Amino acid sequence: MNHTQFLADNTKAPAAAQPQVAAWLAANAPAPETQASRLRLNRWNMLDVELEDGRRLFDAFPPQFAYRSWPPTEQAERSATIIVGANLGYGINHMLEQTPPRHRLLVVEPDPAMLSLCLGLTDYRPFIESGRLTFIVPQFDALVAAIRGCDKQFLFGRILLQADLPSQQIGPAYAHWTRICREQLDALSVELSTLRRAQDVMVGNELSNFRRALADGDMKSLRGALDGLPAVVAGAGPSLAASAPSVTRLADRALVTAALQTLPAMQAVGIRPDLVLCIDYSDGILRVYDRLDPEWARHVPLIYSTKVQPEVVRRYPGPTLPLWTVGGMATFIAGKDDLVLDAAGNVSVALLRLLHWMGAGRMVLAGQDFGWRGEASHAAGHHAAAITVGTLELPGRDGPVRSTLPYATALRDMEQDIRTLQLDVVNLYGGGALIRGARDITPDDLDRELPPPADGGDANGGTDILAGFRHRLDAAMTPCEQPLFAPRLPQWRTSLRNAQKRLETLFRKPERHGAEIVEMLGRVHFFLRQDPICTPYLYNEIMDVSGLVHGRDRFGLPQMTEFRQIARRVLDKIRRIDEVMTSAGQQAA
Repeated sequence: MNHTQFLADNTKAPAAAQPQVAAWLAANAPAPETQASRLRLNRWNMLDVELEDGRRLFDAFPPQFAYRSWPPTEQAERSATIIVGANLGYGINHMLEQTPPRHRLLVVEPDPAMLSLCLGLTDYRPFIESGRLTFIVPQFDALVAAIRGCDKQFLFGRILLQADLPSQQIGPAYAHWTRICREQLDALSVELSTLRRAQDVMVGNELSNFRRALADGDMKSLRGALDGLPAVVAGAGPSLAASAPSVTRLADRALVTAALQTLPAMQAVGIRPDLVLCIDYSDGILRVYDRLDPEWARHVPLIYSTKVQPEVVRRYPGPTLPLWTVGGMATFIAGKDDLVLDAAGNVSVALLRLLHWMGAGRMVLAGQDFGWRGEASHAAGHHAAAITVGTLELPGRDGPVRSTLPYATALRDMEQDIRTLQLDVVNLYGGGALIRGARDITPDDLDRELPPPADGGDANGGTDILAGFRHRLDAAMTPCEQPLFAPRLPQWRTSLRNAQKRLETLFRKPERHGAEIVEMLGRVHFFLRQDPICTPYLYNEIMDVSGLVHGRDRFGLPQMTEFRQIARRVLDKIRRIDEVMTSAGQQAA
C-alpha cells in the first residue's frame, strides 16, 4: 500500500481549514519516505506500525475489538468525540462510518510521524472541509480553543473522550494529553454550567451596576502601575493564620491583596490589605457584611467585578473601582486599551491575572490551600469556615488533601497561568494542595525572597512605587462620561415579530419545510448576535435558538412553542437594556 497516497491532499485540507496543523506537521514530521519501513502486516493480516522494541500496535487484538464500543448510542447527532491517538486511522475511520454525519470528531495526535502516516492512508478531505473532522496540534491553547468550540455539543448532547489504547504503547505523551483533555472538559463543564445557570444574573447585575460603575471610574490607567513591585495574594485557607505574621512584615515592600470575603479573616489575624477584589455574583457574598467591621475596612479600596450584586457595592464602606470582565457587556465593545479581565471562577486566580496586568513582580501566595486541613477549609472569620465537605483528593506534600471540583479547577487555572504567563510565584506552604510552578517556602524564607529595606526603602524603591500606585489608584476613581444610546426595542420587536410570523407559516407543514425552518432559525440566530451590547445578556437565548437547529432533522409544534418563548424573553431583555442605556438614570450613591 502507498502510505503517502493521500498525504499531500490531506495536508492541503488542514492548511486551509486548520493552518496550525499543517504548520506543525511541516516543522516536525519526518520525511514520508523514512516511514515506509515501519509499516508491516500484523498477525491479523492488517496494516500495522512496528514499534522500536519490535512489537506492533495491534498485536494484542485487532482494531475492530479496540473500537467497537466507541460510537455513542444516544444523542449521537448532537454530540462530539475527542480521540487521543490517531494510529493509522482505524479508530477515526470506525467513528466516521458508525456515527451520524453531524457527529463531530476531534483528534489529538502527539506524534507527528504517526499523524503523517494516518493522513497518508485515508482521504479525509471531505470530512475536514465540512468541519466534521478536526485535527488538533498538541499545544495547550489550541486544545482549549477546540474544546471550547464544542459548546453546542456539550449543552445539547455529550462530549466523549476516547483514549486510543494501542497508541499508548508508543509513549507517555498519549496519557499526558488524555489527562489534559479530561481536565479541560471538566473546566468546560464548570464554565458552561455556570453560564447557563448564571449568565442572566451576572449580566443583569452589570446592567444594574452600569451607571454606578461609570461613576466610579475605570482601571485603564493602572496598567503596569506596580512597575515590578512584589505582591501578596492572600487566601482564606486554614494556613492563613500561620502565614499572617510574615505577611504583615511586607507592608512597605509589597502590595497585599485579598478577596472581599477574606477581609474578616484577615482582620482576625491582623492583616490589612492594600486592596480587595470581589468577583462573586451570588447573593451569598452579602454574608461578608455580617462579619465585616466597616470602620476597619473604610480605607481599603474594593475593586469589584461589574457582575456582582449591586448591594455588595452599595454596602461597601470604602472606595470602589469597577472591573469589567470577559463574558459581560464590555467583552465586545471595550477599546483596545481597556481592561476586560478573564476572571475565571476563582478570586485568587483573578487576582494573579490582575496583578500581572498591573505589572507586579514576584508574587507571594498565602493561605492558598485549595482544600481542607483537618476539618477546616477556611480560616477562622470566613463565612464558609464551618463547611466540612470534600469530594476528591489533590496531591499535598504530606499526602492527599481533601478538596472539591471547583477548588481543583481553580488550582489548574492558577498553575496554567503561572506557566503560560511565566509568573514568579512563591507559596507560603501551609499543608494544602501543591501548586505546580510555585516554589514552596516557609515564613522564615520570606525575608530572603523579599529582602526588607535597609534605609526605609529597598533597592527597587519599593516604598516609592507603592505610594505611587496608591496615588494612581485614587486617580483611577475619577467618574467617566455617561453615554446615552438610542432605543433598540422598536427595531427588535418588528424583526422578531416578522420572523415569528414566517416560522408559524412554515410550521404548519414542518415535514415539507424543514430546510426553510433551519434557514429562518439561522437568520434569527445571526440577528440575535449582531448587537455587541446585547449579545452577553442574550447568551441563553442565542444558545437556545442554536439548540433548536443543532442535530435536528425534524421539527414540530413543540419547537414553534419554544421559539415563541425565546422571542418573548429576548424582548423582555431588550426592554431592560433600553431602561438602562437610554437614560443616565439614578447613579448609585
